[in-house]
Formats: sequence, C-alpha cells, structure tokens
Amino acid sequence: MARTQQAVEADAANRSVPERLLGAATRLFAERGYEGTSVQEVVAAAGVTKGAMYHYFGSKDDLLYEVYARVLRMQTEHLVRIAAQEGAPVADRVRDAAADVIVTSIANMDDTVIFFRSMHQLSEDKQRAVRAERRRYHKIFRDMVVQGQEEGIFRTDVPADLVVNYFFGSVHHLSTWYHPGGTLTGEDVGRHFADLLVAGLRPES
Repeated sequence: MARTQQAVEADAANRSVPERLLGAATRLFAERGYEGTSVQEVVAAAGVTKGAMYHYFGSKDDLLYEVYARVLRMQTEHLVRIAAQEGAPVADRVRDAAADVIVTSIANMDDTVIFFRSMHQLSEDKQRAVRAERRRYHKIFRDMVVQGQEEGIFRTDVPADLVVNYFFGSVHHLSTWYHPGGTLTGEDVGRHFADLLVAGLRPES
C-alpha cells in the first residue's frame, strides 16, 4: 500500500536534525551533483535553518564526508561483530561478512555512489580519514581470509590481499548494474556473491 504524504512528512518530522540534513543532502547530491547543490537548497529541503545545519556540520564538505562515513562506520561495526563471533567457523564468518557488505551497500547505494563520484571534492584530511577507515575494514576482512588459509579451510595459492581486492572491486561496481525492483533483491545478490567467494576460496579437491 502506498504511503500517504502525511505519513512521509510525519516520518521526516520525527527524524533528528542531522538525519534530516543528511537525507536531504543525499537526495539532492544524487539528483543535482555535489557541486550543483547549494547549502541553502539542502537546509530548505531538510526544513531547518542554516544555523541549525552549522551547529552539526561545519560546511557542505562535512555533509559530503558524513554521507559516506556513516555507511562505512555501520559496515565496520557489522564486520567487527561478525569477525568476533566465537565458535563460528571462519568460512561462515567470511560468508556472513561478504553478504553483509553487499546488502548494506545496495541499501545505501545513493550514499556510496555520491561519495565516490565526489570524493575528490573533500579536503585531503577527510580523504585520508576515509581511506584509513576503509583500510581498517579491509584488514579485518583479510584477517579472516588468512585465518581460513592457516586452518586449511581456504586455498593458499591466492594471496589474501588479492582476494580482498578482487571481492571489493566487485562491491564497488554494484551501482553500474544493480537496479532496485529487478528480479534480485539485495539479499539475493549478497547471498550469491558470498557463496561465490567462499566456493572460490575452497581448496581444489
């Protein structure tokens, strides 16, 4: 059933000011591009004042950074939780982690696309901060692959770094072919990608 305009507006009113600003920025950056969107347009779409925005975000640059950083933080929290599951076989943890990053990337596709399209607009400090957080994420994922190799669960003829670069290269290209409303849900794609990754890591019998 289609939601009423009143329900949509009620949801927006119940969101915090930062959430409203980030939601408006994501939509406008996706529609008009980062350079083509003004701060005034963002605050107007969010229904807040410039003063309210500058209370939480120092600049439009900060908004762009947070659009992607919040997704990366969420994905890292998920990964840390998955990697720390005591007693869970490493193959299961790698599969769960691989599926999670696909599902969350698809669920936040606009944020990811906007960021990679406009990352060069950020200050060098912010670019370094994002790259450092992505390296941390990849290292946690890589460490699970290494553990599987050391336990004889995964093949050792392919370096773990190459496994990580191969898999996340596929993740970063999701936006070039995935379309919501198609025959595959985000969960379907996550399951298939995860199964393919783990199957490819198994030693040849």
